[in-house]
Amino acid sequence: MNGPQVVCAGETMAVLAPADGGPLEHAALLAVGVGGAESNVATGLARLGHRVAWVSRVGDDPFGRRVVAEVAAAGVDVSLVAVDRDAPTGVYLKDPGPSGTRVHYHRAGSAASRLHARDLAHPRLAGARLLHLSGITAALSDSCRDLLVQALTGRALPGARVSFDVNHRPALWPADRAAPVLRDLADQADVVLVGLDEAVTLWGVTGPAAVRDLLPGPDLVVVKDGPVGATALPRTGAAVFVPAVSVDVVEPVGAGDAFAAGFLSGSLRGLDLGSCLRTGHLTAARVLAVPGDTAPPPDPMWTARALALSDAQWAAGAYRHDGGSGG
Repeated sequence: MNGPQVVCAGETMAVLAPADGGPLEHAALLAVGVGGAESNVATGLARLGHRVAWVSRVGDDPFGRRVVAEVAAAGVDVSLVAVDRDAPTGVYLKDPGPSGTRVHYHRAGSAASRLHARDLAHPRLAGARLLHLSGITAALSDSCRDLLVQALTGRALPGARVSFDVNHRPALWPADRAAPVLRDLADQADVVLVGLDEAVTLWGVTGPAAVRDLLPGPDLVVVKDGPVGATALPRTGAAVFVPAVSVDVVEPVGAGDAFAAGFLSGSLRGLDLGSCLRTGHLTAARVLAVPGDTAPPPDPMWTARALALSDAQWAAGAYRHDGGSGG
């Protein structure tokens, strides 16, 4: 059996959300789902045809079994997910509201907070082309932060490029504590993905170029600006901006992970930066249009037609004619 092309490492939790989509405090029924930044990316990449392994820890409990089963059902290799008999699977609750969805975590002391650098040392992971990590892991525990340091500075998977999604979560740690840690970690990665809004909050930058100046180390920095678009800034060469896909947003949670999956998929397939950004937007649009954290990817033939559009056609929304909703 071939080893994974991509390895994603980090915590995934059970998700409880109001079944009617209303505010949490008025909910009579809660729907159970699964969500975690790194496994969302793993799921997205697997659905896009890549061999992906997810490295994590879950509790020996019903939520842990649910998490592993759902990630595996998407085609992700979960054979290296450890089951911890002494710590629970994390849980988070969604609270939809007029100004967006708030998230409430119950993850302190979770099984995944016991992740350690040795969890990436398994020989079955050797030969992977890409290791994907996120800044969320840095906030979970000292051992989790050690995993990131070893992966980024010690290159735990020799030969693999490392992508790092900054993913600042204010509910886990405030910006003043997170800012220097996330900057140092991001600057050690090969590819960095960061939202402009979180970069402004963390580092007080003024735009994508300022983010690139702040992070001189990576080969590539991708700055996402919500419904405006995303900019890829290589260490050498011109920056590339692609407008976002127009879509009626049902819920934004998970869209950034879907964008990462689409962008990284394009990179693994050797696409140019513009096509990678377009693939990221198309994949993110699918998640924006549903209440869950993940969604099936766009139809491959539609994606191929959308990637072939001229810049003017893309900006005018011509992708809609090839796929209906644009997502």
